[in-house]
Amino acid sequence: MASVSGLGVDGLVSGLDTTSLINSLMTAEAQPQTLLKTEVTDTQTKITAYQGLNQQIAGLATLATTAQSSTSLALFTTSSSDASVTSTASATASAGSFDLVVGAVAQAKVGVSAAMATWPAAGASSAAALTIVKADGTSVDITPSSNSIDALVTAVNTSSTAGVRALKVAAGTDSSGAAQYRIQFSSTTTGAQGDFQVYSGTSTDVAAGSATNILTAQGSAVIKTAQDASVTLYAGTAAEQKITSSTNTFSDLLPGVNVTVSKASSDPVTVSVAQDATGATAVASGLVTSLNSVFALISTKSAVVNSTDSSGNNVVSGGPFTGDSTVRGANDALTSAASMPINGHSPSEIGISINKDGTLDFDSSKFATALANDPAGTQSMLSALATRVADASNQVSDKYSGQLTGVITGQQSLVTNLNDQVSQWDIRLAARRTALEAQYSNLEVQLSQLNSQSSSLTSSLASVPATYTGA
Repeated sequence: MASVSGLGVDGLVSGLDTTSLINSLMTAEAQPQTLLKTEVTDTQTKITAYQGLNQQIAGLATLATTAQSSTSLALFTTSSSDASVTSTASATASAGSFDLVVGAVAQAKVGVSAAMATWPAAGASSAAALTIVKADGTSVDITPSSNSIDALVTAVNTSSTAGVRALKVAAGTDSSGAAQYRIQFSSTTTGAQGDFQVYSGTSTDVAAGSATNILTAQGSAVIKTAQDASVTLYAGTAAEQKITSSTNTFSDLLPGVNVTVSKASSDPVTVSVAQDATGATAVASGLVTSLNSVFALISTKSAVVNSTDSSGNNVVSGGPFTGDSTVRGANDALTSAASMPINGHSPSEIGISINKDGTLDFDSSKFATALANDPAGTQSMLSALATRVADASNQVSDKYSGQLTGVITGQQSLVTNLNDQVSQWDIRLAARRTALEAQYSNLEVQLSQLNSQSSSLTSSLASVPATYTGA
């Protein structure tokens, strides 16, 4: 059997299994390296556990930061008596209802030119000139590469300021059989502010009155006019109020309430806003659930396990967090943040209490009752509790200065150092194996030489004549 270095050292002369012998010696020599490798594996296991806990606490910090907002419980639901009207409510809304009548929905202007084979040049100082005049009176000059329909459409659609899209539409042939097309122009925005006119000619031609309005010329048509959406509040009363929007969404129609309409109606539509008690309760319960998940992870990975080895002996082994002061400190800080009194009041008053095993309990009914009876006080208590939890979580998991982050960084540095030592041992052990192989190879050579000498002596002695010695 060949050795690692390539020398054949198995006992051709001695009869020894030198490969097995060297391997046994190397196993003994490699014990320090084996211990280092075991330490690397154990440390990697700890790092993985620390990273999982750190990630979970960071998630808790994010959740607590949201919950600490002074409006985290100010959640509302909305409903409408007609599906054509939808609405959303933010934290600044108030519970209540109101009626509105949808007078019109917003639409973008769409117009088509008369049928043509090429872009018209009549009255234009440049055969390919095109001017778009916007609702505010500003003009945008567009100069296509030629007076072909395709060139014109491309020029309009690549203009960053025109606010209009063009489309080439087949329109049969003219008297000579040439293909004709209409050009459809559409505003890129809805509402009256998106109104426009299209002229054949430059803005100078438009100002001089010599340009042709393409959308009012014979054979052209305006398919849709630019139109704002409109709703009327208190219709039919002295307080009647009409409100318009360039889109179909009316932002803050009431404080914190956005309304979107999809069709006009003559009958009033009722929009209702109600406090979302279920959603508010979910904010508090979500915080408690996240805390309990952290506590459960710490408990699981701190547990001491009793087992039996192959010889039947009892073995006690701890988890990656067993005896870890940083993890224990994080657990204690989070427990205190979630359970200590707030301005003399216990969190149990809003349904958050601590159990004997250190986990938290959330009473959703008690929280809902507290929220209904004292919304401001309940919000204040939850915000204060969440602020403490967020602060404690950030002290542990902050990606730059977190206590657990520091532990992870230290453990990763330790692994790097251990791996360097393992690599050094690789070099040392390789040299040792080479030395052993050379030593045993030399032994075989020496034994071979001794055998040769022995054979020579035996041969020489055999050739010596026997001497007779008489009595």
